[in-house]
Amino acid sequence: MLLTVAAFLAETALAQVQTFKELHKVKRKETIFGIARDYGLTVEDIIKANPEMNAPGYELKKGDYIRIPYPPKQAQPAQELSSAQQMNMPTKPVVANSDMRQREIRVGIMLPLHDRNGDGKRMVEYYRGVLMACDSLKANGISTDVRAWNVAEESDIRQVLKDPYAADRDVIIGPLYTKQVKALGDFATANDIRVLIPFSIGSTEVYNNGNVFQVYQNGNTLNEAYVFRFFQRFKDCHPVIIDCNDSTSTKGGFTAALRRKLDQENIAYTITNLRSGEAAFAKSFSAKKRNVVVLNTSRSAELNVAFAKLNGMVMTNPKLQVSMFGYHEWLSYTRTHLDNFYKFDTYIPSTFYMNPLSPRAARFSQKYRWNFHQDMQAYPARFAVTGFDHAYFFIKGLHLYGKLFSGASGTVGYTPIQTPLHFERIGNGGMLNKAILFVHYSPEHRIETINF
Repeated sequence: MLLTVAAFLAETALAQVQTFKELHKVKRKETIFGIARDYGLTVEDIIKANPEMNAPGYELKKGDYIRIPYPPKQAQPAQELSSAQQMNMPTKPVVANSDMRQREIRVGIMLPLHDRNGDGKRMVEYYRGVLMACDSLKANGISTDVRAWNVAEESDIRQVLKDPYAADRDVIIGPLYTKQVKALGDFATANDIRVLIPFSIGSTEVYNNGNVFQVYQNGNTLNEAYVFRFFQRFKDCHPVIIDCNDSTSTKGGFTAALRRKLDQENIAYTITNLRSGEAAFAKSFSAKKRNVVVLNTSRSAELNVAFAKLNGMVMTNPKLQVSMFGYHEWLSYTRTHLDNFYKFDTYIPSTFYMNPLSPRAARFSQKYRWNFHQDMQAYPARFAVTGFDHAYFFIKGLHLYGKLFSGASGTVGYTPIQTPLHFERIGNGGMLNKAILFVHYSPEHRIETINF
């Protein structure tokens, strides 16, 4: 008994002795996130090795030395595996508890995490949002183990997947590039891992692979969804389609699908032209019903002309009821057109929206600055917020339901800051996100998000 206790105390003492791989001298503009990424670690690994970072107001400064630990589960520097060792390696490590509902959720990130081009910079910001979600989930009692791999466009993802930590994940978020999807999908099937594909791809893997959750919806899928919801909301109105003479427009698919639906439902509509005279233009509008205006372009210049014509028309006919139905690109035009959005009761269909005036958005932006010492990039869809919404929804879902998590609407109980998700199974394949929303600018100067 004495020997057993002594051995236990010795093991405990050894466990408390931390060895470090090296000391890193901080360079100008370096961040904790960037240093962790360069050494193949997580931010939590770095902070655990440098507990002074937890002090209130801590700032990483040029010239500081910080301790770089060995990667977790690695007591000494890792040696490169031979080809024979790689071939004989078990596909998935044996774990003490395979039920993810009773342990930490193991998350893998396989995206271009670099600063060489726009793809890398956007995905670094997305990854930061994932880390912020994990931090928020931790405060709610949900633990995560996050591993990230820099999978650039030229990367062979099959080599990345040889890392034994890859087969240990519950979910892998990625990839960004279509050519990498099939290999990751096959790997996920072999190891029973969920794959969350977060952005636009051209792969059909979701139709064949039950482990794939695809966020992106292609243009045809979105057009069908937008037309269906348009019909539900405006079936008692009078649609007015305005030809804007834009030969570069990509919105013909939507207006064509809308016209087919209106014809099928025997709903009368009119077509006018942006170049029409005032009388001919006004003649296309109904005096008895609310008119819903649809342009066949998303460009700001044509929208500006349309608003000018509409303003002139309602000044002459003040009792005329007019609403606008636009495109997600219009969310970028609020500085120019906000007053008209309110005046003409505008609805903008999209798959994302973050109200910059909301308290949650303000808090998120502030925390992002605190964590990374910079603001988010000024894209209409903030990538860090997207990463936060995706990770929070998916990790919480896996914590609640384990391998049975389907991503269906209402199962997680999470209200997104920007990017709603709800998945539906596609035939015998995987799960496709079907969430869309309308951003409504009401005449009362309110902005509401209508989720479907």
